Amino acid sequence: MFKSRRNSNHRTNSPSGAAHHEHIHRPTKGRRFVASSRTAGAPMHDSSAPIRTAAPKGPSPIPTKDPNSFPMRINKYLAMKGFATRRGADELIERKSVTVNGRIAILGDKVTETDIVEVRKYKKIEDYDYYACHKPSGMNTEDTRKGQIGFSHSLPLKGVFPVGSLDREAAGLIIFTNDRRIIDRLENPQHPHPKSYLVESREPFRDNFRSKLEAGVSLEGGPTIPCRVTMKSPNLALVTISDTKNRIRAICSLFGAVVSKLTRTAILNIDLGKLPPNGYRRIEGGELMAFMKSLGL
Repeated sequence: MFKSRRNSNHRTNSPSGAAHHEHIHRPTKGRRFVASSRTAGAPMHDSSAPIRTAAPKGPSPIPTKDPNSFPMRINKYLAMKGFATRRGADELIERKSVTVNGRIAILGDKVTETDIVEVRKYKKIEDYDYYACHKPSGMNTEDTRKGQIGFSHSLPLKGVFPVGSLDREAAGLIIFTNDRRIIDRLENPQHPHPKSYLVESREPFRDNFRSKLEAGVSLEGGPTIPCRVTMKSPNLALVTISDTKNRIRAICSLFGAVVSKLTRTAILNIDLGKLPPNGYRRIEGGELMAFMKSLGL
């Protein structure tokens, strides 16, 4: 009879009566010896162990924060106070023209409500130039990549730039200046200001065109844009709207109007008036003061 060479001590009875085996994995060349043991017939994993459940998928809730709360970056603070745009504020800081509590500010500084922020050598309104200009239809506001000269360079004005723009087919008022502070005030969605457009439609406007626009318009899920409409004729309307993105064509198309001619006639209190295409005039005196007051500058 064949007798096993394995020692009988290698087999014992467990308390439950199940046979207990010790498995010995013989080391192979280049491998480490590993020994493990388990009860025969027992599951590989302990079913009595607590089951861990995965966290629910999805983004973690992000607490909302007031964008104008303190502390805030000093360039944002200066822009909010009307000293300059954020980029212009960085330039002032780089020129060491800004101090915080008597200390020269550096880029990236943050300020609180109690800090004393001062701007040295700051230009006064008399040091800037402001012009009302009439862009004609069929011309881009800026030069194109194809080498076409834009309206900006067709004017004999030096050292100023346009604030905002009009599309190629639109005509009307564009303000040119060297005061970078008003860029943020006129183009930032946080500072909506009324602009007026004379809108001519290919077909007569619908009967509810005026009431629908004056009820407020929302584009791309954004906030409601207030409008004021004065009907000039069945095909002509004066629309005053506080939209910083110049989406007047898209707004009119929501109510079936196909714009055939678009002219911007006013920005705040600055009127185009009888200024001819390619013409310009200086903004000054009481008109300028009222304009700056409307911008909070």
